[in-house]
Amino acid sequence: MRNYLAVGLQVADILLPKAGTDLRKWAVIACDQFTSEPEYWEEVRCLVGDAPSTFHLILPEVFLGAPEETVRVESARRVMRRYLSENLFTPHEGLIYLERTAEGRTRHGLMIALDLERYDYNQGSQTLIRSTEGTILDRLPPRIRIRSGAPLELPHILVLIDDPEGTVIEPLTVQIDRMERLYDFELMLGSGRLKGYHLTDLVLERQAVAALERLADPAQFQSRYGVGQEKGVLLYAMGDGNHSLATAKAIWEQQKAIVGMDHPSRYALIELENVHDAGLAFEPIHRVLFGVREDLGAAMTRAFGDRLQLTHCSSQEEMSKAVRGQGERSPIAPAQAFGLVTPTGFQLATLSRPTFNLAVSNVQAFLDPWLKEGGAEKIDYVHGEEVVCKLGRQPGQAGVYLPAMAKTDLFKTVIVDGALPRKTFSMGEAKEKRFYMECRQIA
Repeated sequence: MRNYLAVGLQVADILLPKAGTDLRKWAVIACDQFTSEPEYWEEVRCLVGDAPSTFHLILPEVFLGAPEETVRVESARRVMRRYLSENLFTPHEGLIYLERTAEGRTRHGLMIALDLERYDYNQGSQTLIRSTEGTILDRLPPRIRIRSGAPLELPHILVLIDDPEGTVIEPLTVQIDRMERLYDFELMLGSGRLKGYHLTDLVLERQAVAALERLADPAQFQSRYGVGQEKGVLLYAMGDGNHSLATAKAIWEQQKAIVGMDHPSRYALIELENVHDAGLAFEPIHRVLFGVREDLGAAMTRAFGDRLQLTHCSSQEEMSKAVRGQGERSPIAPAQAFGLVTPTGFQLATLSRPTFNLAVSNVQAFLDPWLKEGGAEKIDYVHGEEVVCKLGRQPGQAGVYLPAMAKTDLFKTVIVDGALPRKTFSMGEAKEKRFYMECRQIA
C-alpha cells in the first residue's frame, strides 16, 4: 500500500474474485437502487442462486424494515468470512482503471482509497472530501450494522473531481496497453458492460497523483472558484454512495482510538470520476409518495399560494417535455417547473419567485413538513421518468417529476452554498449505477 497524504489518497490492496468465478452473477447493482421495485431484486436472487456473489454480502434497501433485514445483516458478515476462508479472492495492489458502458455512454473511473481523516459530511464542512447533499442520519444504522465487524468492504461509492482539462483520469484512456486487463463482461439485467485494468506502472500512478495535487493547490483553487482563503480546498465531492462513506466515517471515528491510525478502516475504497466526463450524465431523482391522504396539488397550492400555477397536461410526454424545457437556472430564476403525477393525471407546476435556487430544494422544503403533518405515509426517491409516472398513477400514491441540475455547477455550488438538499441529483439512471465488483479487507 502507498499513501499520498497531501491528496488524502491510498493505493490499496484490492480483492477480486479468482479466475473462473461467474462475474455476471458476482457483480450486482448498488443496494440503494430499485427500492420500490422488489421484483428487480427477486430477479437478481433467481439469477444468482447459490453462486458466489456480492448479492450475498449486501443489504438491498428494498428489505429495510422487512423481516429479511435482520437475516441479511447477519448472513452478510458470515458469507464474507466464508469467502475469505475459501480463498475466493485474488489480491491486486495498485490502481484499477475502469470503463463502464451503459445507455450508449462510456464513463471512466479509477479505483482508489480515500482517507476518512480528510472527510466530514456535516453541513459547513471545509474538508478535502465533502458531501454534496445532506446526509440523512436515519439511513446510517442499517449500514453501520453491516459494516461493524465486517471483514470486507464493497464500494458502490462514486466520488467526483472537477477536472475540466482532463488531467487525472483521461490520460489513462490511451495507456491501456501498459495495463493488465482484469475483467471485461456484460452486467446483469441490461446494465451495460464493465471493464477493469490493473495499473501497476508507477510512472502513470504518480502522473495521476501529481495532477490531483495541482487541482488541490490552494492558490489555484481560490482562483478557479473566485473564493478567499476562508474556503477550504474541495478536491473530492460525493457523487453516489454518500451514506456508505458516512457509515465508514462513523465507524472509523468509533474505533480509531482502539485500532490506531494505520488501520485499514481509516480508508474507504471508492471509484473516482471526473464530473466533466462526457459519459457521465446528471439525472434528477424524483419523489414518490405513498399513502397520500390529501390532494398533492391542493396541498402545494395552499403552501405556495399565488406563486404556484398548476396546468393540466394531456399526457406524460407533455408534462416531461415542459419540465425539461424549463430546466434549472442560476441565479434564482423567475420561475421553476416540475411535474405532478397523480391517479387523476399529469400537471405542470410552475413556481414563481422561488425561495431556493433549485426546484428540488423548494419541493423538499414543502414535502418535509407536509409528511410530518400526515399528508402522506412515506416517501421514496426513484430514478427514471417511467418509474415515477408508473408509481405516481397508482391509487393512494403521487409522484413529483423533477428537472435535472447542470453537473458543471456542482462544485461551485457546494463550495459557496454548502451541501445541496438530499437526493438532488443522480449520476445516470438506475441501471447505470455502480455495481459491486472490487472488495478490500478492513478487519
